[in-house]
Amino acid sequence: MVETSQAPGFWPSLYEPFRAMGSRLAHWLLPASEASSDAAAYRIAMELPGVAEEDIHLSIDEGLLTLKGEKKVAREEKGETWYFSERQFGAFARSFRLPTDADAAGIRAVLRDGVLTVTVPKKPAAPATTRVPIARG
Repeated sequence: MVETSQAPGFWPSLYEPFRAMGSRLAHWLLPASEASSDAAAYRIAMELPGVAEEDIHLSIDEGLLTLKGEKKVAREEKGETWYFSERQFGAFARSFRLPTDADAAGIRAVLRDGVLTVTVPKKPAAPATTRVPIARG
């Protein structure tokens, strides 16, 4: 359920349709990601074309995996009768809450062909029941 507040008066606010546009636009500009898991690990793959490795910061804090980065791409071409220039700049951040069985100490990240793949191993499963020895007293 989404709750919206109405402006005082009979007429609704003229700004209501634009209220959430900023957050929708920011979400659209975030790097595309894909999350998966198997018995051994969780994997997150993010498309980061044109982002240099030194412009990527990956951190984990209290079970929250955060990727921050900045894209800085400039291209310029010249001909005898033409000129082309294109620039793309922008910072981004994405966060993923890790499950309780994720082993944060074993995280690996690989950047290849514009795709960052983060692998988070799973902790071994604890036995369902543990027998507690009883001492004679």
